[in-house]
Amino acid sequence: MTINKLLGITVFLILISCSGDDNNVDVPDDGTESSVLQQIFGDNIDLSNLYNYANQDIPVYITKDNTDTNVITDAKATLGRVLFYDKNLSVDNTIACASCHQQAFAFGDNANVSTGVNGVTGRHSMRLINSRFARETRFFWDERANTLEEQTTQPIQDHAEMGFSGQDGAPDLSDLLVKLADLEYYQELFEFAYGNTTITEERLQESLAQFIRSIQSFDAKYDIGRAQVQNDNQPFPNFTDQENLGKTLFFTPPNQNGAGCITCHGAPEFDIDPMSLNNGVIGVFGDPTATDLIVTRAPTLRDIFNYQGVLNGALMHDASAVTMVAAIEHYNEIDATGNTNLDNRLRGGPGANGQNLNLTQADILALEAFIKTLSGTNVYTDTKWSDPFVN
Repeated sequence: MTINKLLGITVFLILISCSGDDNNVDVPDDGTESSVLQQIFGDNIDLSNLYNYANQDIPVYITKDNTDTNVITDAKATLGRVLFYDKNLSVDNTIACASCHQQAFAFGDNANVSTGVNGVTGRHSMRLINSRFARETRFFWDERANTLEEQTTQPIQDHAEMGFSGQDGAPDLSDLLVKLADLEYYQELFEFAYGNTTITEERLQESLAQFIRSIQSFDAKYDIGRAQVQNDNQPFPNFTDQENLGKTLFFTPPNQNGAGCITCHGAPEFDIDPMSLNNGVIGVFGDPTATDLIVTRAPTLRDIFNYQGVLNGALMHDASAVTMVAAIEHYNEIDATGNTNLDNRLRGGPGANGQNLNLTQADILALEAFIKTLSGTNVYTDTKWSDPFVN
C-alpha cells in the first residue's frame, strides 16, 4: 500500500471521529442538515404536517364570527403560534404574549395584574378564549382597538408590558422587525406562510390574530346539552336541577324574577353585547381612590372556570371579584351613584338608582353552577395551542 493511500485512510478515519457527539448540528439519516425549525422546536413545528387551525368543528348553533377578511390558514396560524409564545417580542426577551395569556387559564392570567418588562399591566389580563366568536369586534377592556388585528401589536408597543414603545430611549416596533428578521426560524416561517421573508407589522397582526381566533372551546357540558334540545329555553337533559335553575335565571328578565344576564351576555357564545356600557365596576387595581369609568367590554363567560371548577383568575378588569358568588352579588345590587357611564340595563326601575334583583343565596349558587357548565376541557391541553419552544 502506498503512503498516499495510507494518508487517505487516516484522514477518512479522522473525519469520521470528528462527526460524533461533539458536532453541534444534527445530521439526520438521509445525510442532510436538520433545519433551524427542527433545532429550535423539535417535533412541535412540522411544516409538512400542520395542525388543523383552519377547519375545526364548530357547533351549528354558533353563528357569530368576527374573522372578516383575515381567514385562518394553518400556515399563518402556525406562525402566529410561534410569535405568541416568543419572548423575543419583548425588549429584554423575558415576556411573550403567552406570559399574560396562559393556556392553563383559558389564555388569561391567574395573577390579578400581569408582569411586564417595565412594571405591570393597568388592568387584569382578559381571557382570549373564543375571541373569534365575539359580537363585539373591538378589543381591550376599554375597546380602544377596533379589531383583534389592531390589538395584537399594542401590548408589544406598550412601555410597561413588552417595551417596544420608543419611549425614554426604548426601541420601537421597527427595531423589533429588524430583531425578528435576524432570527433564522422566522426566515423559514415567513417564507412558508407568505412566500418571502419580509416581516411587517401587518403580517405580525395577521398571523397573531389567526392563531388567537383559532383558540376555541365548544366541548363544555352546556354544548352537550344544547345539542340535545331545540333551544336554550328547554331543560337540558344532562343538567342537574340546580344547573337548569341557573340557566332559567340567566335567561329570564329581571321583571320576570330572573337575573337577565342574557341581555348583555348573549347565548350561545356568551359574549358581550357591543352596545354595553360600564357594568358598575369602576375600580383601579392598587389605587382605592381612583376610578375607571371607560371599561365597557368583557370576555366571553365561557371558561371562566377550568374543567375542575376552579376560577381561571379573578373577575372584572380590576380583579375585584375573587369568586363567582362575589361577581353575581355585584349584579344583584348595583348602586348607580356617581357612575355617568353605567349601562342603562343596570340602572333599575323608577328613579334609575341601580339594579336590585332580589336573588336568594340559592339563586346565586344556581347561577354559578350554570356558568360552570360553560367550561370545556380540550382547550387546556391541546398541543396546537401549546408552547412550541418547549421540547
